Amino acid sequence: MTEAFSQPSVLIVGAGPTGLAAALSLARARIPVRVIDRAHTPGRYSRAIGIQARTLELFEQHRIVEPFLERGHRAHVANLYSNGQRRARLDFDPLFTRYPYLLFIDQTETERILAAQLATFGVQIERGVELIEFVQGSAGVSADVRRADGRNEALRCAYLIAADGAHSTVRHQLNMKFDGETLAQSFLLADFSASTPWSDDEFHIFASGDGLAAIFPYGHGRYRLIADHKTMLPAAPEGAMPVPTLEECRAVVQHRVHHPVSISEMIWSSYFHVNSRMVRQLRMERVFFAGDAAHVHSPAGAQGMNTGIQEAFNLGWKLARALGGAPDRLLDTYHAERYPIERIVLQQTSFMTQLVEADHGPLKLLRERVMPALVALGPLRDAARQAVSELSIQYRRSPLTLERVLDGGPRAGERAPDAQVRVVDGPLGKAPGKGRIFDLHDPASFSLFLLVDDEVAREMDAIAEGEGTSAGANAKNGVEALRRFTEAVESVLPRAVRVWWLADLPEGEAPPVDGGAASLGDAYGRTRPAFYLVRPDGYLCARGRPHSDLNGLLRHCETWFSPASSPHPVAE
Repeated sequence: MTEAFSQPSVLIVGAGPTGLAAALSLARARIPVRVIDRAHTPGRYSRAIGIQARTLELFEQHRIVEPFLERGHRAHVANLYSNGQRRARLDFDPLFTRYPYLLFIDQTETERILAAQLATFGVQIERGVELIEFVQGSAGVSADVRRADGRNEALRCAYLIAADGAHSTVRHQLNMKFDGETLAQSFLLADFSASTPWSDDEFHIFASGDGLAAIFPYGHGRYRLIADHKTMLPAAPEGAMPVPTLEECRAVVQHRVHHPVSISEMIWSSYFHVNSRMVRQLRMERVFFAGDAAHVHSPAGAQGMNTGIQEAFNLGWKLARALGGAPDRLLDTYHAERYPIERIVLQQTSFMTQLVEADHGPLKLLRERVMPALVALGPLRDAARQAVSELSIQYRRSPLTLERVLDGGPRAGERAPDAQVRVVDGPLGKAPGKGRIFDLHDPASFSLFLLVDDEVAREMDAIAEGEGTSAGANAKNGVEALRRFTEAVESVLPRAVRVWWLADLPEGEAPPVDGGAASLGDAYGRTRPAFYLVRPDGYLCARGRPHSDLNGLLRHCETWFSPASSPHPVAE
């Protein structure tokens, strides 16, 4: 670990996917960070295996998606059965994204990929290092940690991120409540080799009077089984709890799946208890909670790990801006934006678990009769796809959004969709040409996408080629006005925004819709000129018309994102 990172601006406790994603977001923004984990070695097995489309989009913008795609297995269809009869089928292919599927990959692989990317920024995970105690003050956090060799170390940081799991040491030291309940049964997990009657790009959830069973494909004949255990197993120290046997897994499949699944080899198995709990506040002065330290719930829907990773990306850029001098109130928006989403995830996963486990009464009727009819309706089926893939997550009610009415396009607070564009001009002398929004956006900065019409684009081309004005006075004046607009935005976000002048690809040059990237007009509307300001985490925080909405945009940026006359001091 380099000397510059020995006294961090941010200390992250926990090296799971959430902690690693937070570290990646901060390191990319050149914020000194340390990641500690009391475990001496990474886990060999994992519970979380599903990565949703929105998380993959964020990985793409961080330039790390390819290793996930290479090592993961794609499932395009979800099937729900009741008493052996398929009641609903949800196909993800219509999702408008490059990732219309659920990617199954071991959490251990996810952690390896993130850790390898962190290493390229000079950040190494410090294993066998335990947080002993910490004290918050007005200038920072003082923490004592015990290293793997038994030595204690005192360090100071500006902020601390608690990503240390469901039994969070940080949460306990702050005496924070973890509201919720423990479900009255245990769950079985098992990875095995098997032959099945299905295509391996589909996964299956079975509900019956005997209980729940779900089978997820890893590819190459390997599967994950999740099933509820009708009795609560007694708590036991780690490594002391019994593990499901091959015979037990075969019995679960025989009684609940009702399809010819032949298990040939057990790879790994475990029992676990399910809680549905969350903290009341995601921020406690200079401490922030994310991932399982903030919320735990049923594995239904493969939402838990994805929720934690997306929290990390939401928090990381805000801490970076605060360390650069932005107002402290920006950090309060972490709770304001993410807490409602966490609450919904807990409610939905709890309801889904009750729905698939019901063996009588209204919930069974809903599962077997009502739900198939609802899923058959196009709008509801589309909404279900969007919700499961997490593409529907938005912050429209956040105080960070500045919304102005345009002719189409995503609204402020929504995810910035990918699109195929003509790059008229860009930062750092980027050559004009074809591009994609996701390739242009840098998650260490804001991106200001300035959408211009063909006349302005031609004028910019002529200026770039040294030919002077190619169009009339209107085009020349338009370019000058837009330049004044971009200069004003750059003045309130110094060194924090990258400006891109974009136009629609000429008719005949635009390739067919490619991997979820539509044309600029289809994805971002027809208003020209227009601006879209994209946050580092890939969500729109403002949109409008440059000529009429400049003052509002400047006030918005000054209120939330701009540094004060001098940056906040970083604790030493």
